[in-house]
Amino acid sequence: MNILHISAQKPSGTGSGTVFCALVRAFAAQGHAQAAVAGVAPEDRVMLPGSVPFYPVGYETEALPFPVAGMSDEMPYRSTRYRDMTPEMTAQFRSAFLAVIRRAVEELDPDLILCHHLYLLTAAVRQAFPDRRVYGICHNTDLRQMEKHGLEREAICRGIRSLDRVLVLKEEQVDRIVAVYGVPRDRIRLMGVGYDRAVFRPLGGRGADGLTRIVFAGKIAEKKGVLSLLRSLSLIRTPPEKLRLLLAGGAGDGAEYAQARALAAASPVPVQFLGPLPQGELAAVYSAGDVFVLPSFSEGVPLTLLEALACGTRAVVSDLPGLRPWMDTFVPGAPVRYVPLPEMDRVDEPLPGTLPAFEARLAAALDDAVAEGPARPADMSRVSWESVAERILS
Repeated sequence: MNILHISAQKPSGTGSGTVFCALVRAFAAQGHAQAAVAGVAPEDRVMLPGSVPFYPVGYETEALPFPVAGMSDEMPYRSTRYRDMTPEMTAQFRSAFLAVIRRAVEELDPDLILCHHLYLLTAAVRQAFPDRRVYGICHNTDLRQMEKHGLEREAICRGIRSLDRVLVLKEEQVDRIVAVYGVPRDRIRLMGVGYDRAVFRPLGGRGADGLTRIVFAGKIAEKKGVLSLLRSLSLIRTPPEKLRLLLAGGAGDGAEYAQARALAAASPVPVQFLGPLPQGELAAVYSAGDVFVLPSFSEGVPLTLLEALACGTRAVVSDLPGLRPWMDTFVPGAPVRYVPLPEMDRVDEPLPGTLPAFEARLAAALDDAVAEGPARPADMSRVSWESVAERILS
């Protein structure tokens, strides 16, 4: 089968970028012919797995004179918020991407066009190629954009409703997709997620110095719960000199990153900012860590959670909608503690007055995870990108 992968943003640096590359790798292993279209910044050099032909769409160029359009309002790289796009910018976006996509379609003649995010570009692809089989993957950030502002809402809904299939990471997304876009329920399929087994595995290095290392991986941003995590450190009962917090990831919003730095400087627990890490280095950090923490206010299925569990950590995560049943199905018995979310005002924005109680719950869960000691490794046998690729084609 010939498969064309499409994303409006970079095929790296985010969870959806990881999914993009992982699916390319899995389909390559199965022998499918492929090509890929994605957005790039001037400094980017992209090499896809398996030497798959790549058709870049250059942002910050004459044709597309603004930074990469990001599906989150805070991205780990220079970006444009969709809510700030003018009609002229939207027209430039469509024109630049469709010109490149038409060339890729002509040269590959795809049997399947696989678009990431149920948003502006996926709707445009559906409209431009009505006779091709087009699937759209929901990454949750697309739902957040639809629920937070009205850019091209009717055109997006019209395009997403006419997709041949919509693929979801977890069942909880189905009702929201039906409500937001009007997609018929019988066109929605569970795709799930996987992790790279060749990279994320126990590598040793844990516990040699008597310290307990708590590891976070993701954008250093308020919506990822990082500021609440840093505030929770003053509430932990474990002696702070026995702990270290490692933050792996790039800055989202500059002001939030500065606030995170200030909170870290005042924390009783030493905090290290590791910056963005290649996957191999991130696997080494997980393997040397004891407790993975993700106090995010909104996610699909966090790939970082699967990766950390595969490296032998135990975990403390927000009790995100649909996550617990997904984990019970695909990673049963995993050593994960779920922290009830604060009361939410909007899809990813907690009510400020409910954050102190959330931070107290987070501190208590971290204390319990630290005191528990090493847990039995999680059974990751049901989670692989190969099985995800097979579900997409089935």
